Amino acid sequence: MNKYHQLTREERYCITGLQSAGLSQAAIARHMGRAASTISRELRRNRTTHDGRYRAEKAQRYASARRRRARRRSWYSALQWQTVEALLRKKWSPEQISAVLRQKAVCRMSHETIYRYILRDKREGGTLYKHMRIMAKVCRKRYAGKDSRGVLAGKRHISERGAAIEQRQQLGHWEGDTVIGQDKHHCILTLLERKSGYAVIKKISSRTTRQVNWAASIALREHASRFHTLTLDNGTEFHDYKALEERFPLTCYFATPYHSWERGANENLNGLIRQYIPKGTCMSTLTQKQCDWIANELNTRPRKRHQFKTPKEIYYGSR
Repeated sequence: MNKYHQLTREERYCITGLQSAGLSQAAIARHMGRAASTISRELRRNRTTHDGRYRAEKAQRYASARRRRARRRSWYSALQWQTVEALLRKKWSPEQISAVLRQKAVCRMSHETIYRYILRDKREGGTLYKHMRIMAKVCRKRYAGKDSRGVLAGKRHISERGAAIEQRQQLGHWEGDTVIGQDKHHCILTLLERKSGYAVIKKISSRTTRQVNWAASIALREHASRFHTLTLDNGTEFHDYKALEERFPLTCYFATPYHSWERGANENLNGLIRQYIPKGTCMSTLTQKQCDWIANELNTRPRKRHQFKTPKEIYYGSR
């Protein structure tokens, strides 16, 4: 039995010419010394999409593109894709996965390739896409009414922070916020170190000044030498900030009401946490152990701005 060879460019032009001369598929196959099934398959697969006619130049492009796609899929082994899937389930982004695979010499796989893999998996009924980051929430515009949220005399505005804090030049400058659960009581206190992106998550039973100060005090004791400033949201739960300043060598600042971008790093952290605690989840059963696990997952996830080192590496490696 003769070994099958793919059709060449010249053979495709021959098919076009013989077809124009009125020869049937069987006659074209006999003339070219090819199997009738080869000609039939070629005419079916590589005909022009917009009008269904066979043109040699177009057919050659279609065939070449198909071979390139086939080769690209074969570059990666099943084990490599298993590694990618495991990291996706750890909430890593395709860009983070791509960089780490390259750094560890596992393979050179672009983040676009991983995105295509996720989309293909979704079309086939898979769930990898569910581990991707959620879309940014749409904020409601407030057109009227006096803004009284977070009004408290004597607060330091974020504009009073030093340039080194703003530019993330030093370790020890944090941002804080609360993320509330479905029952509007149980929630978490989120703290993020600006330079490294290192996260601390504390479970609290209510969004009150007492609970917030209790959780913040624990974090301050755990990271005593690495807490210098704390920039907070304007929620009333932070109104007893002076008690923290009296107990710890800490200076607190407050963002402008409804200017969440002024604490962009902390807002980004809250979005990442929503991958593990989706919006609408009741946090009454959430434990501190689970919060610590989520924080560790985020702190050991590589970040592009750190050349794909992790926040934990930057936080404990900085002096």
